[in-house]
Amino acid sequence: MAITDHDSVEGIAPALLAAKDFPSLKVIPGVELSANTLEDEIHILGYFIDYHDLELVNTLQKLRNSRRTRAQKMVEKLANLGIYIDWEHVQELAGGGSMGRPHIAQAMVKRGYVLSVKEAFLKYIGRGGAAYVERERITPVQAVKLVTKSGGLPVLAHPANINHLEQALSQLQRVGLVGIEVYYDGYAPKVVKYLASLAHKYRLIACGGSDFHGIEGNDETPIGGANVPFECIEQLLSLAKHGMADLLVGSSG
Repeated sequence: MAITDHDSVEGIAPALLAAKDFPSLKVIPGVELSANTLEDEIHILGYFIDYHDLELVNTLQKLRNSRRTRAQKMVEKLANLGIYIDWEHVQELAGGGSMGRPHIAQAMVKRGYVLSVKEAFLKYIGRGGAAYVERERITPVQAVKLVTKSGGLPVLAHPANINHLEQALSQLQRVGLVGIEVYYDGYAPKVVKYLASLAHKYRLIACGGSDFHGIEGNDETPIGGANVPFECIEQLLSLAKHGMADLLVGSSG
């Protein structure tokens, strides 16, 4: 099981501690970095990171501070639209961790302004929504480099809707990308087939995951619910154990 919270590694140490009671369970330290291009929001997963790495920790703190500022501005914009949610409640839902739009959405659901987290995103806080606010981000190249500098393996998350995907793959592979999510919640078989063909073409590991957040009830794919071939795990484990030198030399040609 990989712990890949958005712009946060705070859940890793408790997970590793809890996993000691389950000898057959391997917990992979990870993170999900939010990055931006001119056209897209792109997420980079980092597996097997050194979650104590100083540059990584400092960058994540900066990103979380930006998340908090953005959330406050969204709450203000919602109030201007007649949607009043309590800022202290949003902080409580975040639990002291990385604050994000899902916490605002949860607060909106609890106050009865929307029926679901999905509705909150579609109508108000998703990109293009009436209360949407941009925040400080890093570029996808910076995100991949940050993961590799911390000893991790970078993987492109849920890529189906990324514009100019092949161009992005080519660019990111040159700086260390090792995988692309192919097996992901809600992807139709033809999308999976297309993404698998890209993984083969660019010699990337065909990864996948549930992207479970624990806030949308039965609408979410549960942990372990994504049908990811075990070959993916074996390839990631092998790279983590033996290093990326051979892979990077091979991809440069």
